[in-house]
Parts: sequence; C-alpha cells; structure tokens
Amino acid sequence: MTIFRFFCPFLILFFPPIASVQAFTGTYGINYGRIANNIPSPDEVVTLLRAAKIRNVRIYDADHSVLKAFSGTGLEIVVGLPNGQLQDMSSNADHALNWVKENVQSFLPDTRIRGIAVGNEVLGGQDYSLWGVLLGAVKNIYNATRKLNLDQLVQISTANSFAVFANSYPPSSCKFNDNVNQYMKPLLEFFQQIGSPFCLNAYPSLAYASDPEHIDINYALFEPTKGIYDPTYRLHYDNMLDAQIDAAYAALENAGFEKMEVIVTETGWASNGDQSEAGANVTNARTYNYNLHKRLAKRKGTPHRPKNVVKAYIFALFNENSKPGPSSEKNYGLFKADGSISYDIGFHGLNAGHSSLLSLKNINTHGLSRSYTIVFSLSSLILLIFWS
Repeated sequence: MTIFRFFCPFLILFFPPIASVQAFTGTYGINYGRIANNIPSPDEVVTLLRAAKIRNVRIYDADHSVLKAFSGTGLEIVVGLPNGQLQDMSSNADHALNWVKENVQSFLPDTRIRGIAVGNEVLGGQDYSLWGVLLGAVKNIYNATRKLNLDQLVQISTANSFAVFANSYPPSSCKFNDNVNQYMKPLLEFFQQIGSPFCLNAYPSLAYASDPEHIDINYALFEPTKGIYDPTYRLHYDNMLDAQIDAAYAALENAGFEKMEVIVTETGWASNGDQSEAGANVTNARTYNYNLHKRLAKRKGTPHRPKNVVKAYIFALFNENSKPGPSSEKNYGLFKADGSISYDIGFHGLNAGHSSLLSLKNINTHGLSRSYTIVFSLSSLILLIFWS
C-alpha cells in the first residue's frame, strides 16, 4: 500500500478517472454487525476474514477501532451513516463534510474504504420523518466526497428493503409503492447521475416465514424444485433470490432506470428463531448459505438479467446476542463468538463440529496471522512492480 501511494500521483496524470465507482470486488461479501458483547475484537475479525477469503465487508457505522484494524489488510469496506444522523447531515453540509473527513478521509488510503451507505432501509420504514431527508443527506455526503477528491474512490448508496415494492410476484409485475415513489424517483435520478447501484436487502427466509403453507421451502433454499414461471418475461425461476433480484430490476425499469445495477446488500438465513418463525433452524441456515455460496461462485446473472453478475453481502458475520426483536435477529451469524463456524458452507480450512473447530487461535498458529499476511502481500506487490 505504501509503494502504491508513491506511484499514485503519476498514474493519475496518465489515466483519466473511471466513469463510476465500483465498491464491490468479486461476488461475495459479508455484513459485520457488532450488536453483541461477546464477539472477537476487530483485529481478530481481520484474521478470521482473511482465513475465510472474504474480501468485501459492510459495517453499519464508521467505528474507528474497526477502521484502524482493517488498515493495510487489503480488505474492502463500506461504512455506514446511521439513520439517526440523517437529519443532521441533510440540513448541514458542513457537518457532512466533517463526517467524511473524520470517518473516511482520515483512514485512506491504508484502510480501503470503498463506499458509504447513507442510512439503512429508510424508505418504506416506519420513521416517516426520515423519508424526506434521505436525499439531502445523500447529496451532502456525496458533495463532501467531491470536495475532498474522494468521489472517484468512494461510492455512495443506501440499502432498501422489500417494503419499497408494491408487489414482487411474479417478478415482472414489481413496482415501487405509490407512497414511496415521490421519494424514490429523485433519489434514483441522483444515483443514476453519480453511477451508484440500487442496493437491496433480500431475504427469501422472511418471505417463506410469512407464508410457509404456500411457499415451497426448496424454492427459498436453492434446492431442486419446480420453481415458478413468469408469463410476462416468459422465464422460469428455480430459486427465490433470483426472482427477488429480478423483481427489483422490474421496478427500476418501470420507473425509468433500466441501466441501474442491483446489488444485494443483505441476505441470509437464521439458524434459530421463535416458534412462530417458520424455517429458522441450523439445517436450513446451512443449506441456504452453502447453496448461496455456490451460486455466487458461478459468477452469473439472473434469468431476466443474465449479463449482470449477482453480487451479495451475506448477513451476517456473527450471531449478535444483544440485538432486539425476535430470536432470529440474534442468530444470523456464519461464525460463533469464539470465531469457529456455525456450520460448514464450504469455506476452505473451516469445518463445523466440536472435533474440528478452527478458531481464531488456531488460524494464527497455522501461519495466517495478520502481520504475516501483510508482509507477504507487500513482498508480492514489490515483486509485481519490478517484474512489470
């Protein structure tokens, strides 16, 4: 990273800036929530992520201990501006500028901050007072990145839940809710101008839990099933996630944003839940996340958008024992608090079971400590520069 900084000014002279910012490398990422009192430290999390070969990470704030821990690791992170700060950022451009300075600029380039998520599931949410301030906050945060010459490095976005849609079955029928439209359309117009994607939190598990008598669980789990047929698109869907993504594309097309990319910013399956939460168990969680991992590794699109490779952030890295709400909210983690995996979904070197746990301590003793990998990465970079 240090060597690259020396060369960066010369590269800028000879290469024009890219048309839009890309905040996602590859197809697989993870959400690193921290509403818990028993999860590993940020430094230990870095070790865990590198061992699992997970490069793309989202957090829901801009916690400085996390950003410092990610410094020099090569991990790419999207930070979050919490909903509670939207009103202030919308009404005060100077506050937005200071926020970006303190929480983004001050950590670059060593910490690879690639995006700012402005709010989470605001439109369609229950706090109507935030609907009207979201766009102002987005614009002020973006303008702050421009003033600091970060707009070609850091992508601005906001994540949406399915509450923004009026209907999503079949996918081709999906439109934005009428009460959301007046806020969504100007937001999408701005995102189109700056090259940002439409970010979607998509949970087949929640759709199944809402109607388990009529929804085939195999369809939600990527398991063999007859699936559904969309007569308008004349397309067959063998899994619900693809259908949910194409529903978002249909809503965007209906609103006049045919070229906007959809990125899944949250998807997952709870390994435990209340009695009323159908399907929330370890078997289904493993099946969904294992099959999702395989599906993303294929680097392919959806039936309606076959050329748009599906990219998704998994929810979540850890079980979060302090989260409010139903039991499922505490049990989305791929990893347990001690760093061992909750179940095997195909990560190399990580296996479930009491006799074969690869904990954070084990990872370090196997030579994958953070300091070792940083030295190795820098050595490789030096060699690449001289060979070129």
